[in-house]
Amino acid sequence: QAQLVESGGGLVQAGGSLRLSCAAVGRTFNGYAMGWFRQAPGKEREFVGYINWSGGVTYYADSVKGRFTISRDNAKNTVYLQMNSLKPEDTAVYYCAARLGFGSSNQNEYKNWGQGTQVTVSS
Repeated sequence: QAQLVESGGGLVQAGGSLRLSCAAVGRTFNGYAMGWFRQAPGKEREFVGYINWSGGVTYYADSVKGRFTISRDNAKNTVYLQMNSLKPEDTAVYYCAARLGFGSSNQNEYKNWGQGTQVTVSS
């Protein structure tokens, strides 16, 4: 069964960087946009950003714009989330998800999800 597997989470100090990876296992996601979402304790899951299939289009939530960058390597079936200038409010479980066709900020439009990886930013 196709899976998305996130990795790269951890504990980092404010101002630091982390790179998350999301690998597709069991199949490729040709033609799929990939989205990143996050859920902080006690809060609803929220949109972070997405990248289209070719990698030529990215879109970010205002809260991460200019600090986070999404990229993908289709040959490796992997999507990346580079997070710089991290803040304590970035602390959350981060999820990647796949959507056939164009990207979307609406999480309900994504059908395949990873299990999430914890990112904790200390002040």
